Amino acid sequence: MSLIENLNWRHAVKAYDPTKKVSQEDLTTILESARLAPTSSGLQPFRIIVVENQELKEKMVAGALNPEVMRDSSHVLVFAAWDSYSNEKIDKVYDYHTDVRDLPRGRFGSYTDKIKEMYGAQTAEEHFAHTARQTYIALGIALAQAAELKIDSTPAEGFSNAVVDEVLGLKELGLKSVSLLYLGYRDEANDWLSSMKKVRIPMDEFIIKK
Repeated sequence: MSLIENLNWRHAVKAYDPTKKVSQEDLTTILESARLAPTSSGLQPFRIIVVENQELKEKMVAGALNPEVMRDSSHVLVFAAWDSYSNEKIDKVYDYHTDVRDLPRGRFGSYTDKIKEMYGAQTAEEHFAHTARQTYIALGIALAQAAELKIDSTPAEGFSNAVVDEVLGLKELGLKSVSLLYLGYRDEANDWLSSMKKVRIPMDEFIIKK
């Protein structure tokens, strides 16, 4: 199937079958698609926390807008962004880049000096606003990859970031949760959205030509 067909097939599932689990192979494929997503300056300023453990999910349910969706999904992917930029973080990423490419460390120094200066003039709040936006590119690619594998998904911002961050110990990792992606297989009998037509704004209204 084409990407458009896959995107027409998927919807934000409202009820999952808790007895059906996503295979490790398929999960790895979805995670790899997100890992390969483009990011600003190639810094990949976020991480994805994979939650399969039911006890952890139950703890996070306290802050979920759709608790049964979280509880019954096969996996919860937590997209968590750096809480701030730092010279050390930037150097670590670019040292890795040069090492992988067999280049001398500092090869991109003129560029990293510029972005260090740029981020150095910003607040931690501005940093997080930027890193958080980077996560949505990876989230979109992961959604598309899941659809290609015919794995159901539900992206979510309807949750308590404070609860998720505390349960997963994200503060200690220098991360803050941004969004969730529930993965699994729909419960046809209880997923009220599955039988409805997909609705999007018409193309001639959605696209504005100048």
